[in-house]
Amino acid sequence: MLKVDMHVHTKYSADSALAVERLFSACVDKGINCVVVTDHDTIEGALKAGETAPPDFKVIIGQEIRTLDGEITGLFMKEPVPPNLTAEETIRRIKAQGGLVSIPHPFSFFRRESIYKKKLYELYGQVDIIECYNARNFLFFENMRAIKFAKERNLIMGAGSDAHHQCEIGNMYVEMDDFATKEEFLANLKKGRIVMTDYSRRVGSFMIEAFLFLAWVKIYNLFRKKYT
Repeated sequence: MLKVDMHVHTKYSADSALAVERLFSACVDKGINCVVVTDHDTIEGALKAGETAPPDFKVIIGQEIRTLDGEITGLFMKEPVPPNLTAEETIRRIKAQGGLVSIPHPFSFFRRESIYKKKLYELYGQVDIIECYNARNFLFFENMRAIKFAKERNLIMGAGSDAHHQCEIGNMYVEMDDFATKEEFLANLKKGRIVMTDYSRRVGSFMIEAFLFLAWVKIYNLFRKKYT
């Protein structure tokens, strides 16, 4: 049985300082034995992880690609796809090398880099996986909207921590059967079980409370300025 964190970053992403060695030590500590390394606009970190992975540990080469229409993730990549192409061309290049197409955090409220909703509704037929469980989405409806979208269209759902730091590894993952090919990966992912750790729940609850508090402060200040 595999425990797959489908969205992790390393120091090869500009917004992460996580060394590949620390990625593996965190995975071992949390029982994760398969990761999709999805650095921004590069597969360099994923390739290094694949070359240095511990025994019985699986690394899927991924890339979170910045497009003109928002981010798209490729899995089972053989070569990087350059950023700033259209979503259509990005998908074409992923599939041309035998990769799978995943949409990361599609309904994230605060991330400007998420795919444009109009484009998502246009292109979902070319998508293999919707990331329905992202541990960095702290508003409950962000993941819920993705789940609803995927279920209504019979799309396969994925889950990942979106880890940029060691402590985030494994906050969300999928328990699934082992695989030898990308086709087996998809089939087993569809039957897999999504796991959200207690730590992830606590962080999510804290962030929701913080968001509500800041919203209350903003509303309070607006009323105070208006009526005093």
